[in-house]
Amino acid sequence: MATPASSAATPRTRLPRAERERLILDVAHARFAAHGFAAVTMDDLAADAGVTKPLLYAYFGNKERLYLACMQRAGEAMFATVGAAVSQADSPADALRRGLRAFFAFVDEDRDAWRVLFDETLPAGGEIAQAVAEYRERLLALVAQTNLARIPAARRAAHATEVEAISVALLGAAEALARWWLRTGAMSAADAAELLIATVEPGLRAQARPARPSGTRTDGAPTASRGGDAASDSEGA
Repeated sequence: MATPASSAATPRTRLPRAERERLILDVAHARFAAHGFAAVTMDDLAADAGVTKPLLYAYFGNKERLYLACMQRAGEAMFATVGAAVSQADSPADALRRGLRAFFAFVDEDRDAWRVLFDETLPAGGEIAQAVAEYRERLLALVAQTNLARIPAARRAAHATEVEAISVALLGAAEALARWWLRTGAMSAADAAELLIATVEPGLRAQARPARPSGTRTDGAPTASRGGDAASDSEGA
């Protein structure tokens, strides 16, 4: 007996391109975060998204460009979070504290975004490596600007190289600590942020202090002359 027209299967709804691209990005983001760039294939992504592989290539070109689209979304979310926190600070020291706390909170709340941005299986060259370098440079510039603002204006130019070096070290420490925290879960993200803040703040405060005149102790009293020290040395020889 013929099947009534009313019971016929409903045709699949065709999604607008923008909506389908968002769907593909969502599933690709999750797959890349879970398995790493190197282990994921376009076949995997097509199956996850419920589309054909030719459609993936038509929309994104190749796996690298699809990953770049995921990275851009994750990177902009991270910068928006950290930037908003820093913008509310009332001093350079407060900006550093707020920035580190926001960074670790972001990692805690969106671990997939962190894994996409800091995937250790990414290629060492090409478009992806260039994009990773650009994101790191943006982060470095934000950290360096915050650290430089702690130094009196008259001394900033002279200390620019030193501040850049310290900022590289601080960014590396934050990244390494985040990796350790994600791997071990030994403390909360908030505690990890406070640990790093407590570790670096004393050195940054010392760097920001005005230089003391030669021959002056930290309590303001004059120190012994170098000649006196030399005489004492010679007497004890």
